[in-house]
Amino acid sequence: MKKKNAFTVLEMMIVMLIVAVLLLITLPNIQQKEKIIRAKGCNALLDIVNSQILLYEIDHDKTPTSVSDLISGGYLKKGQDTCPNGKQVVIVNGDAKAQ
Repeated sequence: MKKKNAFTVLEMMIVMLIVAVLLLITLPNIQQKEKIIRAKGCNALLDIVNSQILLYEIDHDKTPTSVSDLISGGYLKKGQDTCPNGKQVVIVNGDAKAQ
C-alpha cells in the first residue's frame, strides 16, 4: 500500500480554527477604526476640493459658488460632492466645508 501525501481532517480543522481566531481578533479593531478612516477621507476630499477651487479661480477669475460649478467645469467628478462619511461638501466664502 502506497502512502499518499495529503492533509488529514484534523490538520485542516486546526488550520481553520487558527484562521477563525485571527479573524475574531482583527475584525473588531477594523470596525472601531472605520469612523476615523471615514473622517480622514473627508478631510482629504476637502483638501482636493479646495485645490480645485483655486484652479477654478485661476481659470475664471472668480470664486465658484457651489460644488456643482466645479463638477460642470470638469474640476471634480460627479461623486466628489459627498464625503465618505455621508456629509455634503459645500463652498462657503471660497472654502470647502462638510455639512
